[in-house]
Amino acid sequence: MTAVSNELDELDIQILDILIQDSRTPYVEIARQCHVSGGTIHVRMKKMEDLGIIRGTKLIVDYGKLGFDVCCFIGIYLEKDSAFDEVIDKLKEMSEIIELHFTTGQYSIFMKVVCRSINELQNLIRKKIHVVEGVQRTDTFISLMQPIERNIQIDQTIKGE
Repeated sequence: MTAVSNELDELDIQILDILIQDSRTPYVEIARQCHVSGGTIHVRMKKMEDLGIIRGTKLIVDYGKLGFDVCCFIGIYLEKDSAFDEVIDKLKEMSEIIELHFTTGQYSIFMKVVCRSINELQNLIRKKIHVVEGVQRTDTFISLMQPIERNIQIDQTIKGE
């Protein structure tokens, strides 16, 4: 366990587990399930926010139902590592990029992108990404299906089971 997870007890883990299943669960319901007061849940949530364990909640959106029919992953090769910060600053401006990772392996940057069409994806790559100074080239992988989307099982993971 890391230093931060050492500061969590069974109640904290139970709270996290409930929220990972449904982040909209009201504090009063969490308190009922954990057999504690609502005030205790508020205190524990504040503690986990202060520790940086909880950074907010996330809405899961079905992008396809909103007309974003193309999901893909793009690996970026940088001309040189020193260009990283400037490239990241430019990529942050592109709303089509929904995840961005600094990685090991053949790519310096790996990102997840959603677009309305292949034409929009092509324009993103050719007219936005490839013109960023420091980007050498890219590899694109189109996602055909996402059969798994889930959170980790926090209770088992923290306990090391």
